Amino acid sequence: MIHRVRLGFRNASVMGVLTIGEKVLAGMSGNPSFPDPPVSMEILEQALDEFSLAIQSQATGGSLATATRNNARRKVMELLSRLARYVEDKSNNDRPTLLSSGFPARNRNRAQLPFPKAIILNITRRTSVQLNLQVRAIPIARGYHVVCMEVGPDGGLGPSRGVGVFTNSRSIPIGGLTPGKVYSFRVRAIGGSTGSGDWSEPVSQRCG
Repeated sequence: MIHRVRLGFRNASVMGVLTIGEKVLAGMSGNPSFPDPPVSMEILEQALDEFSLAIQSQATGGSLATATRNNARRKVMELLSRLARYVEDKSNNDRPTLLSSGFPARNRNRAQLPFPKAIILNITRRTSVQLNLQVRAIPIARGYHVVCMEVGPDGGLGPSRGVGVFTNSRSIPIGGLTPGKVYSFRVRAIGGSTGSGDWSEPVSQRCG
């Protein structure tokens, strides 16, 4: 797993950006893991002071005060972005070292976990030669791989054939079927740390 800085500027409030900056200033000042930052701590501290004053002035000022605050915010964000790239490089993919800088780290746990077993919620008839599957949605799945088997009169299963990979868990149309035949379906989610999740339990439905 590669550890990266999580800046979170896009949705952060002005106070949120200021807080990140203050934590980085405290974490990187005198930190032996980051001896030669591209932005000196003196410059960062000055930018943060100007930003803090601009926030206070904007509370009682007009459009000019707002523009001054926004410019100060932009300057702080640019400085922190440069420092973030430096921290990622100097941390050598060591999470505790990265966190010692005061920057937060991205949480990659969800993306690294294997997917749970897929579940077919429902199968309905669309036409005489087409069925529609609905499966339980799995967050961050790239798609749902479906296989189909014909069920014989004695309940035996024919050869398994891949139907395709679909992205809409609520509507998976399966066409080219034979009216009156019974089909068994299984589904698995595509993605996660293992490439795919476990196959669902088989669910059967008559076509036509």
